[in-house]
Amino acid sequence: MQNVSCNVAIIGAGPAGLFAAYELALNSNLDIIVIDKGKDIKKRKCPLEFFTKCMKCEPCNILCGLGGAGGLSDGKLNLRADIGGNLNEFVDDADSLIKKIDDIFLKHGAPDKLYGKDLIELEKLASQHGIKFIPIPQRHIGSDLLPEVITSFKKELEKLGVKFLLEKEVKEIVANKKFRLIGNDFLIEADYVLAAVGRSGADWLAKQAEKLGIKTKYAPIDIGVRVEVPSVVMEDVIEKAWDPKFHIYTPTYDDFIRTFCTCPNGFVVMEDYGDYISVNGHSSINEKSDNTNFAFLVRIELTEPVENTTAYGISIAKMATTLGGKMPILQRLGDLKAGRRSTWQRIEKSYVKPTLKNATPGDISMALPHRIVTDVIEGLDKLANVIPGVAEDSTLLYAPEIKFYSMRFIVGKNLETNLPNFFVAGDGAGLSRGIIASAATGIIAGRGILDKALH
Repeated sequence: MQNVSCNVAIIGAGPAGLFAAYELALNSNLDIIVIDKGKDIKKRKCPLEFFTKCMKCEPCNILCGLGGAGGLSDGKLNLRADIGGNLNEFVDDADSLIKKIDDIFLKHGAPDKLYGKDLIELEKLASQHGIKFIPIPQRHIGSDLLPEVITSFKKELEKLGVKFLLEKEVKEIVANKKFRLIGNDFLIEADYVLAAVGRSGADWLAKQAEKLGIKTKYAPIDIGVRVEVPSVVMEDVIEKAWDPKFHIYTPTYDDFIRTFCTCPNGFVVMEDYGDYISVNGHSSINEKSDNTNFAFLVRIELTEPVENTTAYGISIAKMATTLGGKMPILQRLGDLKAGRRSTWQRIEKSYVKPTLKNATPGDISMALPHRIVTDVIEGLDKLANVIPGVAEDSTLLYAPEIKFYSMRFIVGKNLETNLPNFFVAGDGAGLSRGIIASAATGIIAGRGILDKALH
């Protein structure tokens, strides 16, 4: 068994873990180890055809490893403090923190083109139809370029002395005078632990928290579909805002629904979580489709007697997985409105050609609750006032798309839990949703560790 001792052990090599390691290594001589059960980013890299057609990969290869779940995303950087979380909750200098993160991405090869300018007219049009448009400075790295950026960042971290232990899974955390991180063939002892496990490690982290007496609470969940339309439908909006954020309240239920993760000229992809599947979207710098896709998500919060939003979301995902035969359900919006299932024959009549071939034509209303289906239909009809063409009969819908936001860890300003010297950061702790916010929480936690270790 490999025995290692260090000052700081970081569990997770996603944005939170990498940027925490950077903050620590740049400002101290502490021994830092980053552990992740997944592979190096170059070993994880797969062509888009893999995602859109076959998808026979282990779930961990998609969601784990160097770069985290974001490592195989299309690399959207939302440069605003209240998107993907609320950084103002933890720091007074959120804008300067975001600039620091953006500068690091640029240093390692992110494109310098910035979206999100001249948005007043778009804001005005949206508001005239009762929709809130969120103006955000954005940068797009691209699925094909992102691995190179992450590899370059890793090389700098290694030059600063950060050690990486990849393809090693922490099975258990024991808290004593020092923390003991136990794997099948290794044992790491550390003075400080930062758990930055991402979405894929959220369930495991919640169980460790319960065992260690760390305080958490349930967080909301987003459930909906991925919408696919011809790219020409959204090109005028995309030219101004690469990933436009529209917030809508639906007429019947007054529910909150939003656009998320728009992929211009992109591809709908399937994510296999083992027990269930979900969908997502990618867009590349060099490889283009004729379509644009985006997530359309309803915010769900549960109260007594059932508050477990994760269990609720998984139950819906499993139902959809069963109905789709381990593939996403694909349906034309016109068929959904008419109350009939889609077939390949009906889809082939559509002028929107699906980019995800590995899907099952069917009836989304048999998988998602009626309330969510109603929200999706009403929300798209309302959005069509701002983006004509998104609510046509030929518009394609893929289900399910579910965003789990994990148990929310109860933390102090420096992201330390009630267990001394145990810090958390990123999506897996319910503190962020996305690359920039996750990276920022990593830096904040890193600063918290520095404050305790050096004083």
